[in-house]
Amino acid sequence: MPEVTGHAHLLPVAREAVALANRIIRSRVLRSVVAKAERDIVTDVDLAVEEAVRDFLSRETPEIGILGEEHGRTGPAGDALWWALDPVDGTANLARGIPLCAVSLALVEGGRGVLAAIDLPFLGAGYTAAAGQGAYAGDERIRASGVQALPEAMISIGDFAVGAGAEAKNRVRIALLTHLGARAQRIRMVGTAAVDLAWVAQGRLDASIILANQPWDTMAGALLVREAGGVVLDLDDTEHTAGSSATIAVCAGLRETVMAALRQAHADALDPP
Repeated sequence: MPEVTGHAHLLPVAREAVALANRIIRSRVLRSVVAKAERDIVTDVDLAVEEAVRDFLSRETPEIGILGEEHGRTGPAGDALWWALDPVDGTANLARGIPLCAVSLALVEGGRGVLAAIDLPFLGAGYTAAAGQGAYAGDERIRASGVQALPEAMISIGDFAVGAGAEAKNRVRIALLTHLGARAQRIRMVGTAAVDLAWVAQGRLDASIILANQPWDTMAGALLVREAGGVVLDLDDTEHTAGSSATIAVCAGLRETVMAALRQAHADALDPP
């Protein structure tokens, strides 16, 4: 891998953190599934992983705050540098015994990921990236695909919205599925943003359209995609950040086509044909 620069000296910490999570997920028997909101669940495995990884990061990098899905923000305040952690991205899959889930950890600076580590514990795959130094699956450098036409494209769509306002939000998703389903090679719904984004970086998917943005879900994967030569955007075609409203990751050759499909889906949702 390239010479260590910037914050890349912390990449071994990130790798060990997700390896710790991997060991817990693979060894712990799932015992409880609890609803934390409408159609949103947490398991005892999520909680055990987050607690263990938080403890590890707090010891190794006490000067850096942590934002986790299950316990919010802890540690030093401020946005100069912070970890974004999803202990199990794809909890619904895990709870059903579906092996599509991931641990996602990013170091964030100025609203953008600068380090990323994603581990897929049941698929034996791990991904890392450091800003300016490329994206890797294990020790192999990865690159986004060169697809340029929708009939050749495999596109993943993020989960449907739940909770307040979900009906209006999901009209856009349905319109998008209708539009892309008629033109793309295949549409997939994997159920985990971290896997979606890692696979866009690896060229297994040509785009992932996630009409939401939780930093613990997306910051690591967004860096992977950028470092692999893809682009990650917000709904208005500006660069994706921790504060974006959506996460659209796409290989460079499909950028205009995918963004045009999104604009059409929003128009159709507001004024159905």
